Amino acid sequence: MGNSRNQVMVLKLITGIAVALVLFHTVTAGLTMLTAFLQRGIHLTFVLVLTFLMMPIRRGAGETPSLLDWFLALLSLAVGLYITVFYEDILYRMGILTPTDIIVGWIIILLVLEQARRATGNVLVVIAGLAVLYPLVGGHIPGILGHRGYGFDRVASQMAMSLEGIFSAPLGVSAEYIVLFIFLSSLLGQCGMGEYLLKLALSVAGRFTGGPAKTAVLASSLFGTISGSAVANVAGTGTFTIPMMIKQGFPRHLAGAVEATASTGGQLMPPIMGAAAFIMAQILGVSYVTVLGAAIIPAILYYWSVFMGIHFQAAKFKMKPLAPEDTPPFFKTLKEGLHFLIPLVLLVVLLVIVRYTITKAIFYTILATYVVTFLNPSTRITWAKFKDACLDAAKNVITVAGACAAAGLVVGSITMTGIGFKMFSLIMALSGGIFIVALLITMTASTIMGMGIPTTAAYIIVAVTAAPALTDMGISPLAAHLFVFYFAVLSAITPPVALAAFAAGGIAGESPMKIGWTAVGLTVSAYVVPFAFVYNTALLGSAPALDILKVSLTAVLGVTAVAAAWTGFLAAGLGAVQRLLFAAGGFLVIIPEGMTDIFGVGCLAAGVLLHVLSIRREKRKASFHAGA
Repeated sequence: MGNSRNQVMVLKLITGIAVALVLFHTVTAGLTMLTAFLQRGIHLTFVLVLTFLMMPIRRGAGETPSLLDWFLALLSLAVGLYITVFYEDILYRMGILTPTDIIVGWIIILLVLEQARRATGNVLVVIAGLAVLYPLVGGHIPGILGHRGYGFDRVASQMAMSLEGIFSAPLGVSAEYIVLFIFLSSLLGQCGMGEYLLKLALSVAGRFTGGPAKTAVLASSLFGTISGSAVANVAGTGTFTIPMMIKQGFPRHLAGAVEATASTGGQLMPPIMGAAAFIMAQILGVSYVTVLGAAIIPAILYYWSVFMGIHFQAAKFKMKPLAPEDTPPFFKTLKEGLHFLIPLVLLVVLLVIVRYTITKAIFYTILATYVVTFLNPSTRITWAKFKDACLDAAKNVITVAGACAAAGLVVGSITMTGIGFKMFSLIMALSGGIFIVALLITMTASTIMGMGIPTTAAYIIVAVTAAPALTDMGISPLAAHLFVFYFAVLSAITPPVALAAFAAGGIAGESPMKIGWTAVGLTVSAYVVPFAFVYNTALLGSAPALDILKVSLTAVLGVTAVAAAWTGFLAAGLGAVQRLLFAAGGFLVIIPEGMTDIFGVGCLAAGVLLHVLSIRREKRKASFHAGA
């Protein structure tokens, strides 16, 4: 009885802090502004306190925070108050710290590492921990990786008492934009938007061949615009779509792979892109709209790859559409939840047309959400829904913001030691100066560094390590950052870690490794798209309209051909030679160069000719046997 009462009291405390978090960021977004260091310091304090209370060291049903958890929460509050009270003095000292500053700095570093361990797992903690140790021990490392070495006071100053480490741009973006987007997503979820998007997707795709799988693709792309998390996408839509696909006749591993790939694509789909779009714009010094515009065509190609792979698989196994009674009518469904789309449309209008700042645009979008949902009693935001939305937002914020803070340690280490400038020399040495080999090495490094890490942290790490090496090779900064971001995102379906595949495996009741490798095959052409936009930035919208149209159409053709080659089916089954021609031709036309297009179209034409002749031959055989 006492333990139950403790749980209720802790839940009320956590809910109160979560509501305070949302109100603080809403007020500072729309009504007043704080200095960057103070805003980020208060934001981090909320995140640390909530983490130690919501994720106690002893996990399990009914577990409440232990004495250690309460101690860490109070310690987080204490250092947060120190920053809040003395932030002006800390900034005015310009890196000349008092002994108290140094102690507080190291406490913040250790708290951030423990927070990241609880909220994101061990992978990011290992990377961030090494980033903290590297400045301390680098003076004893020989060769290119060595540096002059730094003391504990200098590391504390850089990492925790300046705007170049924990409190650098990633945490700033989390404090200014991401927390509000997460709250908007949670608010819409409490009003029933997740169920509406699933029903809307089903009304569009359910009536076609392989309808359940196509529903998963469409629903996950829509859900991805508000969730920004591959695992959250799988959990949110997969519990509905995976059983539906299995019931329709899809093998369990394919059903899981479809959902994993579709959910991973949510990170690439504007407008949120796993929150990386905001950080990318901040790092590159370009507008948020510029990043969104560049990401659209690659995101469409990714989903087209998945969509066509599903279509050919469904046709190959002669799967039927959903029964009419299981497919909701489109216009009726659209009308039922049209008010859900108003805030998202308003957000795009405010950002793209009105050109409001991101903070101002999301502030007005949240206000609009209250208005449009109020008109329908079933979706009206009550105090209970608001509290639940705040609590749900807090759960997601501590993961994203914690990842940003830990990734900030990596940023601070690279800035301090200059190792980022040495990455170019390392990559060029390994590649022998061959451009495509350098890209392959960078692709591998980005995929590995993204494994097991939330999207935001994965992008930050590859942005400060791998992307500068590409820009030194002459690649445009936007293309370089999207290249490394793309592969960091694809790590969610790339074995052996493949977080999205593991999430899907639990729902599908199938081996995560089998799902992961199937997902790689389903999106194999998508692995070529980043190489394509590096060679020709028209795929990023940086060209005249006719050039953009040309490279987009050839890329769509190539993605379709590769999907056919992977599934072994077009209008009928494909033989080995036909599959080879479609695969080679597809990859060649995805790369938007004149000669590759010529050779690629030649391979595709030969593949189509052989396929037509094969179909005719099979028809003659069938007619002969029927006549006999």
